[in-house]
Amino acid sequence: MSKKQKINKGSSYKKTELKKKILGVFANNPTRTFNYKQLSAKLNIKDTGTRRMVVAMLDELRESDNLNEQYRGKYKLKRKGGFVIGTIDLTAYGSAYVMVDSLSEDIFIAQVNLNRALQGDTVKVFLYAQKKARRPEGEVVEVLKRSKKSFVGIIQLSGNFAFVLSEKKRMPYDIYISQDKLKGAKNGEKVIVKICDWPENVKNPFGEVVEVLGKPGEHEVEMHAILAEFELPYRFPKEILDAAKKIPSEFSKAEVNKRRDFRQICTFTIDPEDAKDFDDALSVKKLPDNNWEVGVHIADVTHYIEKDCLLDREAYERATSVYLVDRVVPMLPERLSNDLCSLRPHEDKLCFSAVFKMDENAQVLDRWFGRGIINSDRRFTYDEAQGLIEGAKGEFKAEVLQLHKLAQALRKKRFGKGSFEFERTEVKFRIDEKGRPLGVFFKQNKESNQLVEEFMLLANKEVAELFATKGKRGNVDHKKARPFVYRIHDKPDPEKLESFARIASRFGHRMTTQGVQNISGEINKILKDVQGKREQNIIETLAVRSMAKAVYSPYNIGHYGLSFKYYTHFTSPIRRYPDMMVHRMLAERIDGEKSMSEKKLEKACLHSSDMEKKASNAERASIKYKQVEFLADKIGEHFSGIISGVAEWGLYIEIDENKCEGMVPIRDLDDDYYEFDEDNFSLRGKRTGKQYQLGDSVNIEIARANLAKKQLDLFIVEL
Repeated sequence: MSKKQKINKGSSYKKTELKKKILGVFANNPTRTFNYKQLSAKLNIKDTGTRRMVVAMLDELRESDNLNEQYRGKYKLKRKGGFVIGTIDLTAYGSAYVMVDSLSEDIFIAQVNLNRALQGDTVKVFLYAQKKARRPEGEVVEVLKRSKKSFVGIIQLSGNFAFVLSEKKRMPYDIYISQDKLKGAKNGEKVIVKICDWPENVKNPFGEVVEVLGKPGEHEVEMHAILAEFELPYRFPKEILDAAKKIPSEFSKAEVNKRRDFRQICTFTIDPEDAKDFDDALSVKKLPDNNWEVGVHIADVTHYIEKDCLLDREAYERATSVYLVDRVVPMLPERLSNDLCSLRPHEDKLCFSAVFKMDENAQVLDRWFGRGIINSDRRFTYDEAQGLIEGAKGEFKAEVLQLHKLAQALRKKRFGKGSFEFERTEVKFRIDEKGRPLGVFFKQNKESNQLVEEFMLLANKEVAELFATKGKRGNVDHKKARPFVYRIHDKPDPEKLESFARIASRFGHRMTTQGVQNISGEINKILKDVQGKREQNIIETLAVRSMAKAVYSPYNIGHYGLSFKYYTHFTSPIRRYPDMMVHRMLAERIDGEKSMSEKKLEKACLHSSDMEKKASNAERASIKYKQVEFLADKIGEHFSGIISGVAEWGLYIEIDENKCEGMVPIRDLDDDYYEFDEDNFSLRGKRTGKQYQLGDSVNIEIARANLAKKQLDLFIVEL
């Protein structure tokens, strides 16, 4: 066989396609050897031209160090490389990286080797044998799971057909739509489209319009487009609303008699001013022995929604409520979330309760979990409760102050044990009736927020501990523990911590990354030091990014960020499906019934974690859209800012007065040729040595605002 043998260009096979198929055979049979005849038979190749291509391709794969020639004409997969499974992350340039949990470095995939893998897809990758001082590189040999079933884009009509142009990073191919699958879409409208077919030798996938959203740039269209982009619903099907309407609002005396009655105990809710659903309430009572009984009462959603009914299946699929910049897309219909299950004042409401006997130092002396009934005495807003804490007069002041005192004691203990003090500044928009952003304000975490937070954390922690023990507090017996939904948070990745430490040092904040137990103290010290400083938002954001992501799992590893051995989500069943599962498991334990299998539970946890991530991404996208819209009429205006990120394509700038972020593209830094210095988080001019570094103060001008791409371009200006 000649080393210089060329591939027959007249063959029906493309070179990259044949290469993919051959590597696929070797991937599935890593210990076997094959000659060209055996490979041709496996691939059902019968024509002479393509069989010659197989011969030439085997030779090329040997020369590129992917195969070993065991003996003349017989090839085997080279063990220095191998196959891995990971997730695709496309770049703006058409290439991609594959993230693999077991590898410390992402695998680079050239655009020609993507083999139609799309953003977020789970893929099998052939990892090339790595040369010295080179990044890991490979090619996609199989798409195992598509991450998206539908896409959002702009329709472009052309005679008897159309193309849908989507955001390129998420969908780098235009989607072909035949005339009979347009669903009435007009040229230039924003649509949701799904892929129906993608033949082997065709560049563009074939699709059909699922829904016409409307004219780009309109508020409702863009909010619905964001939800559709992350495959999140924005309305309930009629059958779901009808099922909710049929639920009776009254409950029987027999039901009340089965429950512990808290209606005569001082009880109230504390929520944001614009809240419509109140899913948690607090009660407090002084005991004869001078200790305190504190009740955490959570709406008993599962009383109204039976397991596996139509409403339960819908709630499972949604898994979470979605909070966009201007609205909430609820997990449950309003009939449940704002009516039956909302703990409104002066109404009897069914609850699942966690009740704690506590001393003056917030030490938990005893606990009780079970079904209850309450009648809330008062609905407080956070501002009203804060007023009482700060000295204002009002009803239930003594009770609020007592809970405040206990909450602060719980908080002090929690931080003393290593819990992180993440209190990031939340940017909120004032929006008019048409959805236009009028201004920006910053949400603060005050003592009234902390009051509620600490008791919710306590209830979540104690419920989780109950399921990990025989019954007595702290008496752990994992063999007897029932299957359960834990909220887990892994230890931080050492490399990410080192990166955060280097970034923090740029702002003058030093920390050591040695010893997991010391990390929380080191980071908390930095978080305290940056309070009120210009870099506060950047440091807090980067600190969060350096941490692992919290997820749901039946396998407990503890919650590192909170420094809890056991933790779950029990307190928000109106807006989180895992909380509904926890309520059911608690009821099953109390009633002596069998729990869900661990395998089924694992699937539900993975789904809930995935949907939570989608909801979070949608929220960020809606905020980014409003930031761009808010500054779109300020083109040419100047602001001061701080460099919040540095990348090879430009500088990210956070504007001081409104915390909106835009980018200075590297192409617009036209006074020099700038190179990216990854180690020093900077762009440096090759000729002048001028440097733009993370944390530097700059003056900027609003240059361009692209609403369709949610992109704000800035110029750096010298004042």
